[in-house]
Amino acid sequence: MPLSPADIVRSRYARTLSAFAAGIVLAGCSAAGTAGSSTSHGAGPSAVKVGLVYSRSGPLAAYGKQYEEGFRAGLDHATHHTGKAAGHRIVVTEQDDAGDPAKAVSEAKTLIGKGCRILAGSTDSGVALQMAPLAAQNEVLNISGPAATDAVTGINKYTFRSGRQSYQDILTAGSLLGDAKGRKVTVLAQNSAFGQANVAAVKTVLGKQGAHVGSVLAPPSAGDLTPFARQVRSGRPDLVYVAWAGASAPALWTALDQQGVLDSSKVVTGLAGTASYPVFGSAGSKVSFLAHYFPGAGKNTVETAMLDGITEAGGTPDLFSPDGFTAAQMIVHAIDSGSATDTTAMATALEGWSFEGPKGREQIRAADHALLQPMFTAGLTGSGASVEPRLLTTVPRSATTPPAKKLAD
Repeated sequence: MPLSPADIVRSRYARTLSAFAAGIVLAGCSAAGTAGSSTSHGAGPSAVKVGLVYSRSGPLAAYGKQYEEGFRAGLDHATHHTGKAAGHRIVVTEQDDAGDPAKAVSEAKTLIGKGCRILAGSTDSGVALQMAPLAAQNEVLNISGPAATDAVTGINKYTFRSGRQSYQDILTAGSLLGDAKGRKVTVLAQNSAFGQANVAAVKTVLGKQGAHVGSVLAPPSAGDLTPFARQVRSGRPDLVYVAWAGASAPALWTALDQQGVLDSSKVVTGLAGTASYPVFGSAGSKVSFLAHYFPGAGKNTVETAMLDGITEAGGTPDLFSPDGFTAAQMIVHAIDSGSATDTTAMATALEGWSFEGPKGREQIRAADHALLQPMFTAGLTGSGASVEPRLLTTVPRSATTPPAKKLAD
């Protein structure tokens, strides 16, 4: 990676946090780990109410934080620091779903009842799969966040996504694997919606290329991961695709290294957040990484605006910062080019929209609302706390485009 995050984060758009807050009303922002309150008083009749329901606590809290910080920066950038779209003040209410689908649905229903016509934020795939039907039932615009399950794409006309999906991860991994014909591939993942989506995607993508695909699935609550590493090793796969999320990742990589999996098979995984870089230790040089994003990968002015906005507000750019930033871009475009109240018009405005995002040029496919976007491959360099990613290739969106689905009603 030619430039470190510190090198590229510049003070081009220096603004204080108080000035930002004056432009965009962030209502109900509670302390970390607790749910927010209802929307603030004095919003005014012309306000557009947006409900941000995401993992402020729970297993994916770190990802939720990245999303939320990106969203704030994106809203500031997309509204040109005014907090308004088409003359309407944007009022955001944050709620913590703690990664619990039932809690997320309950909070979303409350927000809808209080006039929110736009929902955003799903960090967890299980949550996303429950939020989408709710949005359709209530005819509210739903911008799903980091949740990667492919099932969100095409699920209904009111649901879009601001991040990547598992199929795009696998296509990026395919660019690292070379010829898969006749190779034995094992997917190591958690037995969750996210993990199962990755197994399905690997079977679809690499299976079509002639690979024999199997899986080893561990309970998300598993503490000792050594038995699962042994199971992978005993299968003698040519390729191991690791799809893992959450706090147990360090234990996983320790187990894989100790059991010799990293030496006996080619191992490919997604590059997680910056906190995970040192976890690999010497094993990092043995792993091939596909990357949704890392600071510095996009190399464009929008990414610079995102990095500046997050750091000026006291945050830290990371893996899912673009998901929040892009969600804000989408919401502002939906209001500017669609309507402040008509969610069907909002959805129509988003369909087919092509725009410059933090990762590069992106497009919302009208047919099924897939977010077509570039992806990246990377390696890790350095040691200890100084480990950081190095960009190897930018994989164009044309090479990571999932098959089109029929948009459900």
